[in-house]
Amino acid sequence: MSARNNQANKAAARERLRAERERQAKKDRTRRQFVVIGSAVAVLAIAGGVGYAVVQSNKPSHWETMKDEKTVVAPKNTEGTNGTTVVIGKKDAKKTLELYEDSRCPVCATFEQAVGETVHNDVDAGKFKIKYVGATFIDNSDNGEGSKNALSALGAALDVSPEAFVEYKAALYSAKYHPEETSDKFAKDSYLLEVADSVSALKGNAAFKKNVENGTYDAWAMKMSAAFDKSGVRGTPTLKMDGKKLTAEGSDNPPMTVAQFNAAITKALQG
Repeated sequence: MSARNNQANKAAARERLRAERERQAKKDRTRRQFVVIGSAVAVLAIAGGVGYAVVQSNKPSHWETMKDEKTVVAPKNTEGTNGTTVVIGKKDAKKTLELYEDSRCPVCATFEQAVGETVHNDVDAGKFKIKYVGATFIDNSDNGEGSKNALSALGAALDVSPEAFVEYKAALYSAKYHPEETSDKFAKDSYLLEVADSVSALKGNAAFKKNVENGTYDAWAMKMSAAFDKSGVRGTPTLKMDGKKLTAEGSDNPPMTVAQFNAAITKALQG
C-alpha cells in the first residue's frame, strides 16, 4: 500500500469517527431536550395538582355557602325575616316561652325526654306559646354537620305542620334515636329519615323526604343558627320568658325535671 493510500484511509477513518461523534452528540442533545420537556411537564402537572388541591381546600363548604345564601326558602308556619321566627301554640296564649336548643345537645335530649311532654301539654292547654330557636354550635366544636342537617330536617317537618315539627323534634331527642354528642349520625339524611318514620305525618311523606334529601331548608337552617348566635344565649337548653331565664330553684341551671319546670313556669307566668 502506498503512503498516499495509507494517508487517505486514515483521513477517511477520522471523517467517519467525526461524523459518528456528531450523530451521537445530536442524539444526546435530543434526549436531553426530551428529559427537560418531560420534567417540565411533570413539574407543571404536580404544580397543577397542588394548585387544584389548594383551590379545593380553600373552596367554601356547602354549609358555609348556605350561610351566605341570599335566596332563602323558608318552611311554612314560620314568620319574620327568612322565616326564622317559629312560634308553636295557640295564638291567644298571652305568654311565650323561648326555647333554645341544639339537636346534637345531650342535655337538650335529657330535658326533652324528662320534661318535653309536660311542656307541650301546657302549650296545648294554652298556658303559653313556644318560640323555638335552633342552634348548631356543637357542629363547630366537633367539626360535624349533624346539628345543621337536623335543623334543616326540622324545617322540612315544620313545612308539613307544626304538629309534625313537635313530634319529630321529640323523636330526634328520644332515648331511642338521639346519638352520643361525639357521634355525628344526624349528618346522614338516611338516619334523619329513619327517625322520621316514627312520626305518622312524616312516614312515607314524599315531599318531606325530598326536602330532606335536597337540602331545601339548608339556608334557612343557617339563618336560624345565626339568629341563635345573635340572641346572646351561650348554652342549650335555655328557657326564657319575658326576657328572663327559667331556672331550677336555687341554681342557674335549666329546670331538668317536671317538678322543677312546673315551679319555674308557674313563677314566670305570674311575673
